[in-house]
Order: sequence, then structure tokens, then C-alpha cells
Amino acid sequence: MSKAFTKESDTDDEELQLPSLPAGGKNYITPAGYARLRDELLDLIDNERPKIVEVVHWAASNGDRSENGDYLYGKKRLREIDRRIRFLTKRLEIAEITDPSLHFGNKQIFFGATVTYADSQGIERTIKIMGIDEANSAEGEVSWVSPIARTLLKAREGDELRLVMPGGADDIEVIHVTYPEPPQQGN
Repeated sequence: MSKAFTKESDTDDEELQLPSLPAGGKNYITPAGYARLRDELLDLIDNERPKIVEVVHWAASNGDRSENGDYLYGKKRLREIDRRIRFLTKRLEIAEITDPSLHFGNKQIFFGATVTYADSQGIERTIKIMGIDEANSAEGEVSWVSPIARTLLKAREGDELRLVMPGGADDIEVIHVTYPEPPQQGN
């Protein structure tokens, strides 16, 4: 039988796999990252999902569902939304909110630090150590479980370290460490 005539089941889609944490590790996240994930979850539950349910209900009332694009697309989109809701719920349940501003003024590297380092060729790079669910490499953010972050954690300005990566090893030097300022307390 041709693949074109087989029925797609609702369970075909694989569940999103959570990025792995180190054994016994926690899912560290900044307060801002936690808020972004929570806002996304609430938006999916309160806004996007109800809209798609309405479209699917309307499309289902039109009769033949087998060739109804609105119905088929809506059901697929509903599965995607439900999968994302489950993923976000699981991640938020295990999240450990850690405020990097608590280390403001400290020159030792902890979660949330912005670190400038130089490699063996003297090329300087600046990264920010973030949570697995919030790190955005396009903005110079790396997950705290990445090789560079694991090498830098607990080091201090001026330390020389050996960065071991799958492609080889390199010597790096920590040049500068900063943290965000703590929020000002209102009177």
C-alpha cells in the first residue's frame, strides 16, 4: 500500500526530549528566564490553544473532515501546542531560580556571570552563563552545562584554564567577570 493512503495517528509525533542535566544537577534559570517560560506557557493556555480549539470546532462542524484543511491543520497545531505545554510545565516544575545579581561585584565565576576571556591566539570573547532553557547562542549566551561554562565556573579574573572540547583543547585566560546590578529597593 502506498504511504499516501496510510492514516497518521495522533501519537506519531515524538515527545520533545528535555535537554539532559548533569547527574544530580538542577535546572538553574534566571528570574527573567523563568518569567519568559511562564509567560509563554500562560499565553499558550489562555490565548493560542482556545483560538485553535475554536477553529477545529468550526472546521469539524463543516462536515467531511478527511479533506478539511482547517480541521487537519488545526488538529496538528493542537498537538504541537499541547506538547509544548507539557514541555514547559515539566521544565518549570524542576526549575531552580537563581538570581545572578546576588554575586554583583564578585570576580569569581558563578551562574549568570558575563565573562570575557581570551584564547591562546589572543582572541577575546564575551559570553554570559545562563540556564539550559534560556541560553541563546546568537546573543553570546551559553548554557551552564556547556564545555566553556563548565571550564569557567568557579574560576576568577586572571586565571588561566584548559578548555577541553570535542574538537581539541585550548588554553584560555579569564579577563573580566561581571554580574547584573541588584534591583534597587523602593522606599
